Amino acid sequence: MAINLEKGQRINLEKGNGTKLQNICVGINWGAIVKKGLFGFGTIKEAVDLDASCALYNDQKQLEEVIYFGNLRSKNGAVRHSGDDLTGDMDGDDGLDNEIITLELPALPASTTYVAFMLNSFRGQDFGAIPFASIRIYEGTPTRVNEVFAKYDIAHGAGFAGHVSMVMGVFYKRNGEWKFNAIGEPTNDKDLQNTVQTVTARYL
Repeated sequence: MAINLEKGQRINLEKGNGTKLQNICVGINWGAIVKKGLFGFGTIKEAVDLDASCALYNDQKQLEEVIYFGNLRSKNGAVRHSGDDLTGDMDGDDGLDNEIITLELPALPASTTYVAFMLNSFRGQDFGAIPFASIRIYEGTPTRVNEVFAKYDIAHGAGFAGHVSMVMGVFYKRNGEWKFNAIGEPTNDKDLQNTVQTVTARYL
């Protein structure tokens, strides 16, 4: 089921053999900003703190819970955050995700109908200033990637420069079946709280 989604595309979470996807990971990989040193000599590396977050909603589009660096585990454990990375890759791209949110779809509470994923630049560093920053949404575990079905390059993607927040995508349940909407859009929000409000108003 190797599907590289375009922004705005929706898919059923079903593999080629007809079985449903169950374990989803959202991984973020990014690097520190490199600036010229004093008087143009050498370089200085500036740590970048990007924050992946996840919001759960019921079928009335009412917020149930937010999983982020200050709340690493949902109440029933179906959603888990790997922890806050405050710097990004300081020595170039190591190919590993700096933050990962794991979602077990079958373990979600029966009331949960929407699961939205967001990304915020905690210190307000512009996405366009980051040398590399990529998102992948895949089936598997934090240590095993089975199938990647959405990728975003926010460091070089058109439209992300000048923004510090974005909505990655929304998993939603219809007639008992989970589907995925690849949103991949920057927002004008400055922090997580405002981004959650934008998701609630525009993306569910």
